[in-house]
Amino acid sequence: MVDVGALVAELGDDVVVTDAERTEKYRWDRANDPDAGVPLAVVRARSTEDVQTAVRFAAAHGLPVVPRGAGSGLSGGASAVDGCLVISTERMTGIEIDPVTRTAVVQPGLMNAQVKAAAAEHDLWYPPDPSSYEICSIGGNIATNAGGLCCVKYGVTTDYVLGMTVVLADGTAVQLGGARLKDVAGLSLTKLFVGSEGTLGVITEVVLRLVPKQRPPATLVATFPTLDSATAAVLAISSRLRPSMLEFMDGPTIRAVEDMTHMGLDREAAAMLVIQSDEPAGHAATECELIEGLCEENGASEVFRTDDPDEGEAFVVARRNAIPAVERTGTLLLEDVGVPLPQLGTLVDGIADISAKREVTIAVIAHAGDGNTHPLIVFDPADTDMAERAQTAYGEVMELAMSLGGTITGEHGVGRLKRPWLGDYLGPDVLALNQRIKDALDPQGILNPGAVF
Repeated sequence: MVDVGALVAELGDDVVVTDAERTEKYRWDRANDPDAGVPLAVVRARSTEDVQTAVRFAAAHGLPVVPRGAGSGLSGGASAVDGCLVISTERMTGIEIDPVTRTAVVQPGLMNAQVKAAAAEHDLWYPPDPSSYEICSIGGNIATNAGGLCCVKYGVTTDYVLGMTVVLADGTAVQLGGARLKDVAGLSLTKLFVGSEGTLGVITEVVLRLVPKQRPPATLVATFPTLDSATAAVLAISSRLRPSMLEFMDGPTIRAVEDMTHMGLDREAAAMLVIQSDEPAGHAATECELIEGLCEENGASEVFRTDDPDEGEAFVVARRNAIPAVERTGTLLLEDVGVPLPQLGTLVDGIADISAKREVTIAVIAHAGDGNTHPLIVFDPADTDMAERAQTAYGEVMELAMSLGGTITGEHGVGRLKRPWLGDYLGPDVLALNQRIKDALDPQGILNPGAVF
């Protein structure tokens, strides 16, 4: 076993944590990977220099390095491997806003919600909006290229990353991009690191693009008697309009959320859409009228509209609470598959068929406007047969998405849990190309081994 005494001497025992009781909480992310290992030590970095020191130590001793933000990931990308150094960025929470260039220079440990709050002080907005925005870090968002509820209109994390500082596998820190909206000098290396899940380097600072603050949205909620009528409404809306939010919840999700919130949701509905328009006041009303008509044309059983921000936010919160609400009913295997929008209905129907065939509940929520679904497979781990059926269903959902021209992950990342399906999704040539890039930047293979590669 490697003696980390020299690392402790250089960084201090407040930075380098080695006792088992304190390192235990750094073993898992929210995916609760059952195969998570035991770290040799946790480096609670304060700066780029701390990260460089830790990575150089790891490289010198051939130690695996697992970068970690808030630990809210859902694919096992931040779960520890035996004998690794976990480099936690939780203490790196600096931020500087430049209202002239509409940019923010942010350290990776800051929560998404904190970036939004800091931007709001200057009447600016950071749009990427994961459901877990209050507990997920910017570094983790960049590592997985997170999307969220507003992505249908405003895009995903990569659309707002202008530059970053990255510590490479040999401890070198490089600065990529910067506070410029246009820059085509050299290869687009900044974008290479977005979504790389800590396998190519450790991000220690990022330059984010901000936009003028969002207008107060109008909200429309529609319930449907069948899954097909709801997904048909999604297609009808998406072919004509671009709402700022277009979210989907199926029947099991609606019931779980209602059990948690008691807000009067229709427990008999097969599906519900939560839709928002942030167009200027008069235009928002017109857009909502058109959306209401399209929902009714496609068989909505009830449509509710409101301009009241508190009423609208209550439904958005209900959608954000979907995963914890369903989690109250059992242990979850969380999916993140996406398909081309015309295939959304086929995907949702196919998931319902898998649920019936495998006799496990699969609650489906979705960023419906871009075809990114989050099927939540519910099971009891103490029931061995049910756990096996849940694992089978997990793979079948991904295979279904791939057969429809979709992806095994839209925003949560491959991590460790989806790695077995990556080769089939990418194909041998693209997988080999990914590996060549990995080998070029991390020849020892120390950066987040087992995640993605």
